[in-house]
Amino acid sequence: MTTENAYSEAMLGTARLSEAGGRVLTALEAAGFEAWIVGGWVRDALLDTTPGDVDVATSAPWQESEAVLEAAGLRVRETGTAHGTVTAVFGHEGVETTTYRVDGPYEDGRHPSSVEFVGSVELDLARRDFTVNAMAWHPTRGLLDPYRGEEDLEAGIIRAVGDPRTRFEEDGLRVLRAVRFAARLGFAIEPRTQDAVRALAPLLTRVSSERISTELRGILMAGRGGWPLREERETMFAAIPELEPMEGFAQHSRYHSLDVLCHVCRVMDYVEVYTGGVASEELRWCALLHDIGKPFTLQVDEAGQGHFYGHPAKGMEMTDKIMRRLALPEALRKRTVALVRLHDRPVQPTRASVLSILADLDALCPGQAPSLVRELMVIKRADAMAKAPEYRDYALEVDALDALAQRLLAEGAPYRVQDLAISGTDILELTGRSGGPWLGEVLRTLLQETMQGSLPNDHAALERRSTAIARGLEA
Repeated sequence: MTTENAYSEAMLGTARLSEAGGRVLTALEAAGFEAWIVGGWVRDALLDTTPGDVDVATSAPWQESEAVLEAAGLRVRETGTAHGTVTAVFGHEGVETTTYRVDGPYEDGRHPSSVEFVGSVELDLARRDFTVNAMAWHPTRGLLDPYRGEEDLEAGIIRAVGDPRTRFEEDGLRVLRAVRFAARLGFAIEPRTQDAVRALAPLLTRVSSERISTELRGILMAGRGGWPLREERETMFAAIPELEPMEGFAQHSRYHSLDVLCHVCRVMDYVEVYTGGVASEELRWCALLHDIGKPFTLQVDEAGQGHFYGHPAKGMEMTDKIMRRLALPEALRKRTVALVRLHDRPVQPTRASVLSILADLDALCPGQAPSLVRELMVIKRADAMAKAPEYRDYALEVDALDALAQRLLAEGAPYRVQDLAISGTDILELTGRSGGPWLGEVLRTLLQETMQGSLPNDHAALERRSTAIARGLEA
């Protein structure tokens, strides 16, 4: 077996080192340099889960890495040379290759003011954030684990490398990364590290919204329901300050036995239950933010009952602002905003009511109502189950709403003007009139009557009715 094939076939657990990773190791070591696989690939391979991208740390200066890898037939991109990083590309895979380094002081709490390239992989591992990320592996030399990361993996613990406060003061984002790794892996955060996470969460104010956004998305997509907001609220509040007013905010309502924050946590839990742990990203963001407007809309009546009139509209406004600040994708933002806006909208198990909610979803996200209505029903079920016990039966009523919505969609029932069996052009030809505001009024009336079921969505019937409506508008 050739050296190259030996690298390609070598395994850690059941993980197989990719050919691209093997080629990078082979080329660097054939040129007399030391090289190791580092970081997330090693962690995930030890967990016996599918590893992600391969990262290589090497004793070679980046200029030497570039020359060696290009000579080996790999395409090389200079992706971070200030930090000693180039990316070798083989096929569709990129392998980040970085010179061993230690970081200088983090004077701004975000970036090292300088980096120093060193000749030891042990020194390079010492600068990393958590023990489970501070391991290196080589197909023949095996595992290098100076901070007992493998033990922490087996124990299910996230532990900072060295002093936790020092690690987090270097880069405030690490407090959020600790929560993300704990959420993703289902681990606990080691007590000293946890204390530092809570104490230093305010450091996130120094971190860009884009970096915070990446970690938050990872936390929500881990599918842990309300765990992050329930157990790591200081960090979540620092990442999204608008969440904090929900804490301890009593709802003063017979419908709710929990404060707003605990209710939201419960909704997040039930979203995972109702989707089997595979909820869409917009559904998870909606669960987190759906009641964010409540602390700003409470009204208590003479009987002492709390009401939150307008909280979906306020929540929609706040959600849009938060997601824009986090630079989240536009499509994700729009779908989330639509769900937040309509999560509390009353819907009856009637044709007209269900088609009306489909129309409202389409108005907010054109063309996406069929998929969004299923997600809206999930939120409604979860919201019901997070209420006081005697009001949870509404979750069963939502089942009937969901079934009716799917039946109406399958039948092609109209909820948009374009769903009508007649067009504006047809009506112009039928009446012999030129276009104008009257035409929109005719089409809206036709749609309303077909949604209510008083007018069939039949071309001949729509012709007769549109003629009558047009005449009435002329009178």
